[in-house]
Amino acid sequence: MDFWPEFLANSWGKEFIAGGIGGIAGIVSGYPLDTLRIRQQHSTSGSAISVLRNIMSNGGPAALYRGMGAPLASVTFQNAIVFQTNAVLCRAFDPAVTDNRPPSYKAVALGGFGTGALQSLILTPVELVKIRLQLQDLGSSSHSDLGSSRPGPMQVAKNIFKTEGYKGLYRGLTITMLRDAPSHCFYFWTYEFMREKLHPGCRESGQETLRTMLVAGGLAGVASWVCCYPLDVVKTRLQAQSKMSFQKYSGIVDCFYKSVKEEGYSVLWRGLGTAIARAFVVNGAIFSAYELSLRCLSNNGGFHAENTI
Repeated sequence: MDFWPEFLANSWGKEFIAGGIGGIAGIVSGYPLDTLRIRQQHSTSGSAISVLRNIMSNGGPAALYRGMGAPLASVTFQNAIVFQTNAVLCRAFDPAVTDNRPPSYKAVALGGFGTGALQSLILTPVELVKIRLQLQDLGSSSHSDLGSSRPGPMQVAKNIFKTEGYKGLYRGLTITMLRDAPSHCFYFWTYEFMREKLHPGCRESGQETLRTMLVAGGLAGVASWVCCYPLDVVKTRLQAQSKMSFQKYSGIVDCFYKSVKEEGYSVLWRGLGTAIARAFVVNGAIFSAYELSLRCLSNNGGFHAENTI
């Protein structure tokens, strides 16, 4: 009976809940653009307009949200873990942190790097299922995954486990970790750096405006994608393969080599425009929801953000 009051009474509980709320805001705001990005990475045309027209003609508006159940079902827990883990690691790398003294930029970067590596263990199966669902109209996943009718996330996950075991659910773990560790380093560092530049002193006072949260969060998302985008293209192509389908790529290096050889170096940046647009919207929503939720949960009424945009 006393679990929730005690849980929310400490910083861990507040960071966990606020992180989950931020994750939900991010998924709902950016999922259609994420579907478009995945389709672009796996197509040969690469044009966002042509891919969008194809999606709409084949599946209608609902196709843009296909597979959202997989990340939405886990995103609260995943994003909560990410923000809480980052906060814990920042305090570990900079023991001098207090309520009035934020962690150093070095601690923020190191904390983000560690957070990205750890969260890959949760994210890999979720993104695998999401990618298989988002690409099902293209026939890129095996028929054993999809069946004769459109499956839900749980059905796809069960079929992957049945045909490939636990190893199949973690297809792409290495490339996901190589992508997420540096990207989260840039992600959290950019947010802290930009919020301070946009509103000097706000890291200590916590009095930045909503506009500062949105812009700093959006730029953090853009930075994290730009630094790792070629790795994300490779990850998408590797996770689109299944054990029961033709194995075009034998691994990370082979996927890099064949993709560049067949489609040129530009393939490694295909869909970047869509990814950047999505990243700005999604991460602006995530950080704003996180910061505002964290302040609403504070015992001392620490909601000081101005309501001006």
